Amino acid sequence: MIDLAKATAIVDKALSHGRTLGLPPLTVAVLDAGGCLVSFKREDGSSLLRPEIAQAKAYGALGMGIGSRAIAQRASVAPAFVSAVNALAGGRLIPVPGGVLIRSAKAIIGAVGITGASSDQDEACAVAGIEAAGFIADTGADPAAK
Repeated sequence: MIDLAKATAIVDKALSHGRTLGLPPLTVAVLDAGGCLVSFKREDGSSLLRPEIAQAKAYGALGMGIGSRAIAQRASVAPAFVSAVNALAGGRLIPVPGGVLIRSAKAIIGAVGITGASSDQDEACAVAGIEAAGFIADTGADPAAK
């Protein structure tokens, strides 16, 4: 389970990492394993739809059980499937990096969604936040590619 204290620590570290990298304003959402919002922050200057995008990146990762990087890869080879899943999810699936599963050992306990910079930068901030809180970040990247 991801509690408020840990979720807030993830958000704060992700934002701090973004500031260290000099990124544009970020929006960060942490959802629990059931898809409920636990912690959320939107930096000054973030654009209008960023809250929905951040939550959709996290929600899509939870819904598919894979990080949004893997969803993006799947969309490139099976766009009709990802489109159909997005319809089932009520449009709450964004198939680009930045939706990262939070794992405790092997169990999925939540997900982080970040938006505001490039998708790769969003993902890096999510990973920094998750790891700083003592959890395992699952981006959906192919482990053999590392």
